[in-house]
Amino acid sequence: MRRLTGLMQLGLMAGPLLSMIDSSIVNVAVPDIAAELHTGLAGAQWVVSGYLLALAAGLTTTSYLARRFGTMRIYSAALACFIAASAACALAPGIGTLVAARALQGCTGAPLVPLAMSVLLGRGAARRIPVAAGLLFFLAPAIGPSFGGLLIAAGGWRWIFLVNLPIGLLALAGVRRLPAGTAPPADGHARPDPVGLGLLSAGLVAALYGAGRATSAGWGDRLAVATLAAGAVLLAAYVLWARRTAEPAVDLTLLRHGRAALALGLSVLSSVVAFAAVFLLPVFTESVQHHTALATGVALLPQGLITGVGAAAGQRLAGRFGVRPLVCAGFVLLAAATAGLLFVSAGTPLWATALILSGRAAAIGFGITPLLSVMLEPLAAAQLADGNTLFNIAQRLGGSLGVGVLGSLLAARAVSVGPIAGFHEIGLILSGLALLAALLALPLPRRVAEAGVEPA
Repeated sequence: MRRLTGLMQLGLMAGPLLSMIDSSIVNVAVPDIAAELHTGLAGAQWVVSGYLLALAAGLTTTSYLARRFGTMRIYSAALACFIAASAACALAPGIGTLVAARALQGCTGAPLVPLAMSVLLGRGAARRIPVAAGLLFFLAPAIGPSFGGLLIAAGGWRWIFLVNLPIGLLALAGVRRLPAGTAPPADGHARPDPVGLGLLSAGLVAALYGAGRATSAGWGDRLAVATLAAGAVLLAAYVLWARRTAEPAVDLTLLRHGRAALALGLSVLSSVVAFAAVFLLPVFTESVQHHTALATGVALLPQGLITGVGAAAGQRLAGRFGVRPLVCAGFVLLAAATAGLLFVSAGTPLWATALILSGRAAAIGFGITPLLSVMLEPLAAAQLADGNTLFNIAQRLGGSLGVGVLGSLLAARAVSVGPIAGFHEIGLILSGLALLAALLALPLPRRVAEAGVEPA
C-alpha cells in the first residue's frame, strides 16, 4: 500500500478541519456582520444556525453518495463546492446572500469529516487515527472562536471565509495526488433511499433547531418543544424504516453489535462533557470574569492541541494496557479534572482555567481513539462511510441536546442561586456524567483487533 505524502495527508485533513472550524468560527463575528450588513442580531444569527442545520441535512446524504459515486469523487466535489461557497460568503453583499452561501457551505462541508475518516481508517493507518480524531472532533471547535477573533481584528469578518480559499485549494491539490484504490470504488447499483433521507434529514434538522431554540428561549418555549418532539418522532420513524429496507440512507447495523453500540454511546457522552464546557465556559469568563472574547478564545486553544497529543498517546497506551482500562481511567481522570471547575470563581486567572481545561482535554484524548476502534471494528471497509456518518450524526445530535439542556439549566440557576454557584453545579453534573461513563465502560473489551499499520 503506497505511503501517503504530507500533501496527501493535508488533502484528507484540511477539508474536515475547515468544515468543523466553520461550525464555531462565525460565532464571534455575528455583531460585526449585523453592523456591516444592516440587520438585527436575530437575522445575523441565521448565519450560524443556517450552517449547522444545512450541515445536519447534508450528513444524511453522505453514505449514499459515497457508495454510488465513490468516496474520493464525492470528497473532492464537496471540498471544491465548500471552497466556492466560502468565496460567496466573503463576497456576500447582503444578509440574505450570506445566509444562503452559509447553507451551501454546510451542505457541502457535511461529507468532509466522515469521508476523510473512512479513508484513513480504510487504509489501516491506526497510528494516524488518534491524531486525526483529536484534531477533527475537539481541536477544530476549540480553535474556531480564537482564530475567528484574530482574523476579525486583523482584517474584518470577511477574512474568516477568505482564509478557507488558499487552504482549501492546497487540500484539493493533495487529494488529486492520492493513489488509486485509496477508498472503496463506486457502486453503480447502489440505490437511493428517498423516504429514509427525508425522515432522517427532517428529524435531524428539527431536533437541532429545537435544541438551539431551547438554549436561547428556554425549555418552556412552545416552538422549541414542538420541533424537538417532531424531530424525535421522525428519527424514531427512520429507525423503523431502516430496519425494513435493504439499502437505508445510513446503515444502522452497527448498533446490532453490543460493544460497538456501547462505544458509540460513550463517545456521545464524552462529547457532551467536552463540548458543554467549550460552549458554556465563554459565557462565564465574559459575563462574570469580564474577559474579552479573544482572551477567552486563547484560553480555550490549548485544550484542542492537548486533545490531539492525548489521542496519539492513547493509541499507544491502549496497545500496552488494553482498551477497557484506558477508557475507564480516562473517564475517571475527566471527572477529576472537570471537578476543578468547582473552584473557578470571579477572580480565577485565565491561565488556571486553561490548566483545568488542559487536564480535561488529555483525559478525552486518551479515550476517544480506543472507543472509535471498538465502534468500527465489526465493519467492513465498504461500511466505514456509514459508520463514520453515524458517529458524526450521534455526536452532533447528542452534543447539541446536551449543551442545550445544560445551557438552559445554567441560565435558570444563575438567576436563582447566582452565576458562580450555577456554574459550579454544571461542573458537578459534568463530573458526575464522566464517572457514569467510567462505570458504563466496564463491559468494553480489553483488546481490539487492529489492521496492519502503515507509517504516515
